[in-house]
Amino acid sequence: MPLRDKTKKLSWDGKVVDPNPSVAFQQLKKTKSIRQEVTFSERKFDVKTLAPDLHRVYKNLERDFGEEYALTFVFIFRTAVELHRAWHMTLLTSKVLQQIKDKFNMRMTWELGVIKLKFRVEDGGYELHRKVPYDYDSEYQDMYMKIAVALVDGSINVHQGLILQSETKKGEHTAKSGLFLRDFPGRLVLYPLEAATCAVIFFSGDWFDAGVAAVTGLVAGIIEYILTTIGGSAKNLVDISVGTSTGMVAGLFYRFVGQKVCLPSVFLGTLYWYFYGTAFVLGILEIVSGELETGVVRFMAVAVKTFVLSLGTTFGMQMVLKNSVEAYQDQEGNCGNIDLDEHWWRIPLYLLCSASALGQYRMPINVYWRALAVQLVGYEVQYQIFLELAKRHDKDLLDTAAANVCGAIAAVVFAAFLSAIVDRLSYYYNARVLQREKGKFSVFGEFMYSITVFYIRFSNWLGFGKKNDVTFYRMAKKLKKQSEELNDAGHSRQEITLTANEEKVLLGAVVDAEPLNIWALLMPTVYQLVPGSLIAKLWFNAIFPPPLESEIAEIEGSEYDLVLKDQVNNAVFSNLMVVATSLAIGLMFGFAAVELFSFIWSKLVCKDMSRISESMRFRIDNKKDRLNMNYEIAEDDPESDDEANIRENIVGDEEVALDTSEKDNETMNNEDSALLGATSIMSGGVEGDDNDTGNDDGNIKFPLN
Repeated sequence: MPLRDKTKKLSWDGKVVDPNPSVAFQQLKKTKSIRQEVTFSERKFDVKTLAPDLHRVYKNLERDFGEEYALTFVFIFRTAVELHRAWHMTLLTSKVLQQIKDKFNMRMTWELGVIKLKFRVEDGGYELHRKVPYDYDSEYQDMYMKIAVALVDGSINVHQGLILQSETKKGEHTAKSGLFLRDFPGRLVLYPLEAATCAVIFFSGDWFDAGVAAVTGLVAGIIEYILTTIGGSAKNLVDISVGTSTGMVAGLFYRFVGQKVCLPSVFLGTLYWYFYGTAFVLGILEIVSGELETGVVRFMAVAVKTFVLSLGTTFGMQMVLKNSVEAYQDQEGNCGNIDLDEHWWRIPLYLLCSASALGQYRMPINVYWRALAVQLVGYEVQYQIFLELAKRHDKDLLDTAAANVCGAIAAVVFAAFLSAIVDRLSYYYNARVLQREKGKFSVFGEFMYSITVFYIRFSNWLGFGKKNDVTFYRMAKKLKKQSEELNDAGHSRQEITLTANEEKVLLGAVVDAEPLNIWALLMPTVYQLVPGSLIAKLWFNAIFPPPLESEIAEIEGSEYDLVLKDQVNNAVFSNLMVVATSLAIGLMFGFAAVELFSFIWSKLVCKDMSRISESMRFRIDNKKDRLNMNYEIAEDDPESDDEANIRENIVGDEEVALDTSEKDNETMNNEDSALLGATSIMSGGVEGDDNDTGNDDGNIKFPLN
């Protein structure tokens, strides 16, 4: 290969660089990232690992429309299933799927129910069903979202996306600490901790009650471990068995340790994890957003599940106590012995409780601090407003409603703000190791880069971080040297190649560079704002009716002692609707406030939008759209037949753009990044990899055979 003329400065695409310093600086900003310079191996996703029915559909689609189209359908299918399993919000999952569908011109539809999922492709030519029970999994919720976003943004191809999904399921991108807490028996350490802290911080228990709750929590965890290990129909007995064991163990403590146990606090603290409090809120959100069937079914399903757990607890009490009603209502002197307002440790105890909930949510430990900050803001706003309003609303639920709305708004706004700041600060590390920018940063940028490196090393030293993060940081030095050799006119290097493991680490780093999914932070926060056990307390009031209230009333100059029902505690459904609906409204107001602020900020700071490329604007719009809970698509309300035919003819005549070469790659410099962060601040901006697919509209069209 002839040597290049070193008297001329050339950019990566062979163009002569203007010697003018300002022009040279702009050229410097447009160098390739390391992902674009590496020559990846032709790793293919093994379709033989697919389920038989999915594999059959894949083979038929591949025969009719090609491998890329068929694999994209598989990717959408797997993304939907795993996001649903990880307890991502249904409306937002549909948003992500719609973006992939639009990007690759897929002809498919789906229905995401509470448990059952339906997928149709090619106008119903093929249909697949899945029954997917959901579970809390913030890590998978975040990872699968990031992989999907990376595919839409063109940072990875569909083979790489499917391989990353498989590696994620195998735990190859999870820290050792995360693997320990992900499944039993490691998860058993969380149950007593969560039960004990919840009994005190939420349900008026004291330290003795916390000890009893820790025991009942451990027993509940062991029972769940045994039944889930057996599997099959035994898993259906988890709820009733856990409830019964909790009632029995707590009842035995009450009977043989001096009747000084606050049974409601022990019950509600222990069963805290088993009540899907967030499901009530999401059900209301789905109903308000137009997904009536899914929202109503979800709301009723979790209401029944909660009642089963509560009823099971009463069965356990009956087995060991002579009068379970008196024992449950024996709260005078047993409950409310600690005034949390008077103790400095209220907030630390709440954070410990929240940390145990994050463990149950499978949140990576190295990002606990972000989730805990959001949880604390939401809790403190809710708590303080409730204390203030409770003084004048002791006979109604307006204090609860107002506190919930304000707490949810504060959590959403703070989560968006924190994500924007953290993602903006992490830009320097990602830009350096992924070689999105060459040369030195400002003093602040170099400082943030050093802080990020220290945190990665420190968290790995503690065992909380991902080993792949340290591996890639070490790889980055070698890749930088090889990149310099590749761009050196006098060096013989022709390409940069990696081993299979190095490719896996690099692609994992590219995906990790995507902003954290904000809903992965908000889901555990919402759960802490509406403890499912608080809902269960309403069912206990239905099983054990609260005592009558005595009230002195003056009528025509005479005083009468009136005996009345406790209207607030007896109104089970009213309480349930106030708690769930107020939080749902708070979430909607919170996202609306963030979007409004983002719009105003973009108008004030970023007046000139013309310098943003079509592809970058495409990313901005997608990022904002993924946070909008209103899910509407054109297929739900199609145009008239004549207009639809005209559109179909236009689409059919478009040039097929299967070639996703990176000839129009552009690096997002600091200025673009700041602009992007301002226009989509609610999600922390977009720090996608620096390439466009070569299509101004950001879409890839497949042939309409």
